[in-house]
Parts: sequence; structure tokens; C-alpha cells
Amino acid sequence: MTRLSLACALVAMVVAVTPAQQATFSSRAFVVRVDVLATEKGIPVSGLTAADFELLDNDVPQSIDMIDTQELPVNAVLALDTSESTSGGRLVDLVGAADALLGDLRPAESAAITTFSQMVVPRVPLTTDKDAVRDVLRHVEPEGNTAAIDGAYVAMMSALAVDGRPLVVVFTDGVDTASWLRPSDLLDAAKRAIAVVYTVATGDARRWPLLQDLSDATGGRTIALESTRDLRAEFRKILTEFRSRYLLAFTPTGVAEKGFHRLRVRAKRRGITIKARAGYSNF
Repeated sequence: MTRLSLACALVAMVVAVTPAQQATFSSRAFVVRVDVLATEKGIPVSGLTAADFELLDNDVPQSIDMIDTQELPVNAVLALDTSESTSGGRLVDLVGAADALLGDLRPAESAAITTFSQMVVPRVPLTTDKDAVRDVLRHVEPEGNTAAIDGAYVAMMSALAVDGRPLVVVFTDGVDTASWLRPSDLLDAAKRAIAVVYTVATGDARRWPLLQDLSDATGGRTIALESTRDLRAEFRKILTEFRSRYLLAFTPTGVAEKGFHRLRVRAKRRGITIKARAGYSNF
């Protein structure tokens, strides 16, 4: 794939996804879903109900319901850095971590994989066939530079392809050196997406603020690691934490119909910390 064809592919994905999102946010009857992580002293809090949360849409309190997450399968999309710097033992660690996460998914849950170096390759779309994803992982060969922005963007878009709870895990060991998209393009897309993005960084990427901005925009977390040897445990922790999250839903009332809506979610009980997406767009 040439850089020109990659640019065309990115544009095509925008065209393919945007109409569906506009249809979702174009009516007063639409329901907004907000994936929420509630922790106390860093530990996920269980047993909360909708009554334990307060949600504001552009500073206007909303009436919220809680969706039973057991009825929604996880759609895990892996966006993995396969640039030259991940060769050798780092790649072995990365493949092992991805394999561990795949092994923790339930039979009805889906996985997908996108790799990025100087090119972005959506290798396997969302599928319940985890062995197909594993087969791709076994044949990855690191090369080239790092198009992390483009890779994260493609992963977020592909997470919307199947009904369920979209989780995107982005791993990179370096800052971007080859993307077509700008950081602002990625963050704008993240604010519109419903996927929760966890970013995992080693090497120079640990000091790259865009990863924190991306995870904050979607209500995820950024994890900085000293060594790729820790990837397996962290990938499994991400999935475990994601399953502990709450899924709130509301129909916006008392707010303007169009534009970007800033969301704030708070727990009514003291001592609980909340992470949730920063907002949503209604076109």
C-alpha cells in the first residue's frame, strides 16, 4: 500500500462511518451511551446503580439508565506498532500480550487487528474467529517508521463495525513519524467515537502527550511501561478493567440539538473517581 492509497483509504473510512454516526445523532429520540469507569483508591467499584451517578450534558442534569453489559459482547480492536523498533524480543512480548488478551475473550466476543509502521494495515476485521487473528500475529514482520496517529484512527473506526462494546488497545514504543492525519484529526474523531481507547506506551512513547489526550477523550487510560515484558499482564488487566465498567444511557433533554456536547459524570458517593468520555457530537 502506498502513502497515497493509505490516504484514500482513510478518507474512505471517514465517508463510510460518518453517515451512520450522523443518523445516530440526528434525532431527539437518539440515546447516548457513556462507558464509565468508577474506581476507589485505584480499584474498580462494583455494585453501583444508575442512582449512584450524576450525568450532565452541557451542564444540564440528565435522567440516566444503566445498560446490562452482560448482554453486550466486547469488541476488542488491537492497534499494534510494528515499526522497526519493535523487532526481536519486543515483538515476541507484544505478540504474547495480544495472544493473552485474545485468550481472555469469550467465544461470542470479537477481535480485530490493525498494525502500523510507515503503513497502516487493517489485517483482520472484527471476528469471533480468534485463531484468524493469532495467525496474523505469528506472521508480522517489523519494518519502517511509525504512523501511530493513522493506526489509532483506523482502529477506532473499525471498532464501530459490529454491535457491542468497542474497546481499542493502542500500543506503540515511539512517537509518530509517518502519519497523514494530524493529532487534532485523531482527537476530533475520538470525541465523536463511542469506543473506549486504552493506550499502552514503552520507550519514547511514554513521554508523548497525545496518547494521554486520546485516552482521556474516550474515557480510557494511558499505561506507561518500562519494558515490553510487562505487556502481557497489562493487556489482560485492560480487558478485566473494561469488563468492570458501567454503561450509562440517556436521551438528551434541555440542551441544544446541534454541535459538540460536553459530558460530565460524577459519583454521588464520596471517594469514587470517575473516568468517562469527554462528550459527543450531534450534527
